[in-house]
Amino acid sequence: MKKIVLDKPVPKLAFEATDGTLTDLSHLKGQNIVLYFYPKDDTPGCTQEGKDFAELYPKFKKLNTQILGISRDNITCHNKFIQKYEFPFPLISDTDQMLCKTFDVLKEKNMYGRLVFGIERSTFLIDSKGIVRQIWRKVKVQNHAQDVLEAVKALTP
Repeated sequence: MKKIVLDKPVPKLAFEATDGTLTDLSHLKGQNIVLYFYPKDDTPGCTQEGKDFAELYPKFKKLNTQILGISRDNITCHNKFIQKYEFPFPLISDTDQMLCKTFDVLKEKNMYGRLVFGIERSTFLIDSKGIVRQIWRKVKVQNHAQDVLEAVKALTP
């Protein structure tokens, strides 16, 4: 399995998204793409991150950039999450963890004294040619969406 590498093309990836038509990144060819991985739908940090990206979504769209949130939750859970917070962008379900493994976002975490594997909040900026241009790992939610927007602006000539 290919791993994601900075300044290299993203490998062909198939997935299931809430909009029903988006099945791989080739559908977004010619657009910048922000892929943000988050641990779980409808939890405080993940909700705030989604709301922050939603608030800035019109600015991302003006910069020809699509936002996609990814977690291991299923499509039904994602649809409820989108509806509850009116997110204007699709969410991708990665129940088989193939995207998580490709982007190397599964990390060992200590949850109440028990070691588990979970998603390390991470974001990837892919340019309109399919090249990974920036990677954020161990993301802190506060101001993150704005930082990503600034990085997208820097891509625009």
